[in-house]
Amino acid sequence: MSRKHKIPSPYAALFYLIAVLWIVEIVNLLFDHQLCRYGIFPRTPQGLVGIPFSPFLHAGVGHLLLNTGPLIVLGGLVSMNGRSPFSRASIFIVLLSGVGIWLVGRPAYHVGASALVFGYFGYLLAKGVFDRRIRSFLIALLVIAAYGGLFWGMLPSVPYVSWEGHACGFVAGVMAAWLERRKRR
Repeated sequence: MSRKHKIPSPYAALFYLIAVLWIVEIVNLLFDHQLCRYGIFPRTPQGLVGIPFSPFLHAGVGHLLLNTGPLIVLGGLVSMNGRSPFSRASIFIVLLSGVGIWLVGRPAYHVGASALVFGYFGYLLAKGVFDRRIRSFLIALLVIAAYGGLFWGMLPSVPYVSWEGHACGFVAGVMAAWLERRKRR
């Protein structure tokens, strides 16, 4: 790739993450979504394997499409802090929300990147509070204005939607922002 067309460094990790999500979805589609059994099944030994893998697995193309837009926007805002903070926050959110789902989730397979979406949402809101910088505060206000409806996704509403994953992702995002603030101090 020429320098002219190179992806800006802070956004490269997000770009590759989304590319991997789509590649995995295409493979999963070829296997009639049988890979979803590697998602998180709460309180079972096999469900532990799903903790790092569940964000990469989706129940269908529509499911992944619903996650891709918010991942681009919210993940892009998190990426503005740089590649390393983005990667640390993403890994922390995936692992902590996965453990949370495994502990409190309903007995069903939990798959999808929505815990990561809600994690980025929580991270950006918490960063607006913890940072005490005008830029972070304005980003938090923008995120609330654009994605404030996500709060409803953390409530049990639709039986096949993992509201537990949404809530655990949000909490993990808040904790990631809090830990980042403590580390800077």
